[in-house]
Amino acid sequence: MTTPNKTSPGADPKQLERTGTVWDIGSQAFWSLSSCKPGFGVDQLRDDNLESYWQSDGSQPYLVNIQFRRKTTVKTLCIYADYKSDETYTPSKISAKVGNNFHNLQEIRRVDHLRSGVRDQPAQTW
Repeated sequence: MTTPNKTSPGADPKQLERTGTVWDIGSQAFWSLSSCKPGFGVDQLRDDNLESYWQSDGSQPYLVNIQFRRKTTVKTLCIYADYKSDETYTPSKISAKVGNNFHNLQEIRRVDHLRSGVRDQPAQTW
C-alpha cells in the first residue's frame, strides 16, 4: 500500500483504502514465494479471504518476494497474521528488506515478536 500521508500503526488498511487515504499497489508487483504447498500459494496469500493463507513447504527461511517493475515508493506495509488461530504457523519474526535487486537488499525493519491483531485487522502495520 502507498499513502500520501502518514498512517497510524494498527490502522485498518481496508478502511483507509475505502476512504482514499491509501492505495493497494500489490497488483503492480510480481510476487514469489520461497516454497508453498499445493493450493496454498501466492493467490491464497493475496486474496481478501481471512480463511485462506500461504503455507510454506520447505526449510527456513521462508520468503515472500515482492518485485516492482520500476522503482516504487512503498510507505505502508500491512501484514495480517492470526496467531490465535494457529500459533505453530504464524511467524515469530518478520523482516522487511528493500533494494534494487535481490543481491543488494538491506533490512529496513524487523519485528521479533508479533503482537496479536484484532480479527480483520493486521497484526502489524509498518
